[in-house]
Amino acid sequence: MYELSKQFIFDAAHTLDRKIEAESSRRIHGHTYLAEVTIRGHADPATGMVMDVGLLGRLLDSTRDALDHRFLDDVPDLGPATMENLCAWIWRRLAPACPALHRVSISRASNHDRCTYFGPEAA
Repeated sequence: MYELSKQFIFDAAHTLDRKIEAESSRRIHGHTYLAEVTIRGHADPATGMVMDVGLLGRLLDSTRDALDHRFLDDVPDLGPATMENLCAWIWRRLAPACPALHRVSISRASNHDRCTYFGPEAA
């Protein structure tokens, strides 16, 4: 069994309705996010790969482009721009083309926060 991970960075702005630190969160502000996508499975005997990393890279480039330098409040089907919702949104976007998708993580180095989503079958 193998796990293959690939990362991408994106910068985006959003607002957030919170109970703590509410005033600064309600104002438009931004973060630099690091997304990590992990697929898991057995290597194909013919190719030696769980998934072609070039194909995975193209899928991630398209996903990054949908988020990078965007106002996340306006991203369709995201909901409130939390790390939880970002993980689930990326999962939904990649799952049809990545049947071996295992987890999606979002982190922000500025405050050392990280969130990981394992998909609906893990629930």
